[in-house]
Amino acid sequence: MINGTPKILATTHKCIFRSTSFSQLLASKSVCGVLSSKFHYVNGRQKIHSRPDGLLHFRPTGVLNLRLQHSHGSLNNVSNPALEKKAILSDWTIIRRLLKYVWPKDRPEIRLRVVAAMLLLLSSKCVNVLVPFVFKIAVDCLSGETPLLLGDTSPSVAATTILISYGLFRATASGLNELRTAVFAKAALSSIREVGVQVFRHMHNLDLSYHLGRRTGALGKAIDRGARGINFILTAMVFNLFPTTFEVAVVTGILYYKYGVAASTIALSCIAAYTAFTFAVTRWRTQFRVQMNKADGRAASQATDSLINYETVKYFNNEEREAELYDKLQAQYEEASVRTTTSLAVLNFGQAAIFSVGLAATMITVANQVASGLTDPTTAAHVLEATGISSLAKSLTVGDLVLVNGLLFQLSIPLNFLGTVYREVRQSLIDMSTMFGLLELVPTVRSLPNAPNIHIDRFNSSIEFRDVKFTYYSKDPLLKPGKFLYDGLSFKVEPGQCVAIVGESGTGKSTIVRLVYRFFDVSGGSVLVGGQDVRSVNLESLRHAIAVIPQDTVLFHNTIFYNLQYGNLKATPEEVYEAARLSNIANAIERMPHGYDTQLRYH
Repeated sequence: MINGTPKILATTHKCIFRSTSFSQLLASKSVCGVLSSKFHYVNGRQKIHSRPDGLLHFRPTGVLNLRLQHSHGSLNNVSNPALEKKAILSDWTIIRRLLKYVWPKDRPEIRLRVVAAMLLLLSSKCVNVLVPFVFKIAVDCLSGETPLLLGDTSPSVAATTILISYGLFRATASGLNELRTAVFAKAALSSIREVGVQVFRHMHNLDLSYHLGRRTGALGKAIDRGARGINFILTAMVFNLFPTTFEVAVVTGILYYKYGVAASTIALSCIAAYTAFTFAVTRWRTQFRVQMNKADGRAASQATDSLINYETVKYFNNEEREAELYDKLQAQYEEASVRTTTSLAVLNFGQAAIFSVGLAATMITVANQVASGLTDPTTAAHVLEATGISSLAKSLTVGDLVLVNGLLFQLSIPLNFLGTVYREVRQSLIDMSTMFGLLELVPTVRSLPNAPNIHIDRFNSSIEFRDVKFTYYSKDPLLKPGKFLYDGLSFKVEPGQCVAIVGESGTGKSTIVRLVYRFFDVSGGSVLVGGQDVRSVNLESLRHAIAVIPQDTVLFHNTIFYNLQYGNLKATPEEVYEAARLSNIANAIERMPHGYDTQLRYH
């Protein structure tokens, strides 16, 4: 309602207007659907005709197939071509966009947390790599080679002291890992929140045509999956990919420095083969996982549908049929699940075989050096000693064999999760691509740059349709391109007039309100409020000036008070109570056990 102009109950080409009260209008028999099979044109334009009873009558044509022009029935298929073009985002583009939220320019405290998390990551991995060295020293002590730091201490005491240090090192590495998790949590969750809020705001800024052509639940799922994808990507990068890559580099460097090119090359080749095999098999078995999930979903859907319709099943004695159908779907799930489990066994065995071969080959290389008492001349220690830079090259001990075993086994722990991480990262990138793709959608209905606010008052609040042409964009093959819902529609509602537009369901009554509110832009002509074209004024100011009474019951899943106050969030409790009293619902609300705090559930 604009300063006395009431809700418009509109029809496509036929409008009934009269300056009268709604009660009088509703008492008129003519309101109950005045339609004819003829269309009135003047010079090819739709024309409003006067009726003897004072009503302005505007009728739809029998030539135009109104069934194909429903503004409700077909609106679920409405889509705006400008919104249909989705950008195809590469994985690197997605990661780069995500990093902007992890490293925000205007939030130094988040950057500080990211830096601290990276430092803790490096520290924990360095300490973690030192753990096998401590164990090596303990083994050497028991072999009779006491470190210089422990002097003349007996081997058992020296070994005990070193093993205590071994436990402390492991605890320290674990503590640094957990501290890293705690420090980075704020940065990760802040990124998820910021992206989620940005997407949510953007969804409200998109055209109505986008939301009418989409399933709200599916849209919410896409945003939810995208948010979980962000969480997993950040977790995988900070807690798995970066740490594992860093540890591989450090371990390979140690093997080269102490045991030569052969040992480091074997270990690196083993890790490369392990990674390639994991990625290849994971891609192959993804299809089985997808089939299993789909089969599980179908079975769950069938079970839910059957139980919801319990009475119907009983009325027709179809319990056995329902059980057979459910069993058939469960059999499909069973088959897909067996394939998934079998392929997982192939993956696990292949990983174990590759790692075992690499571990054995590396340890054999080092064992030969230990047995011969000679180090590989290609080690970095030998090279440095030959150039006079260092004299670290020493004969190897049994502890070195333990060291190599510890380094590689320690590395196998994160590598075991490589397949899962790879699969989830791929899925997360897909989910994030969908969510970030929503941000690529550009609304077609928006304010012009520097558009002025609308200026209306009680004397200047008319609504005018001037030679309006309009059609919905649609994927519906029945709706032919260029077929106008309105073709040259013109009328004017003066301030204070009460106008009703009636007609068949789906002939475009609500569309008139949507055009006034500028949910859509006209294809031709113009819509004016207070003599101002709605396309030339600031969109927010236009909608702020208009109050609409929805034709459908619209409730939020919240309290009665919240729903009553929603139209004016600044309203005081007294104003809300007064509004309820004027609406004759105050007594009914107060009789409820929780009164205005009663929760409403909209189904």
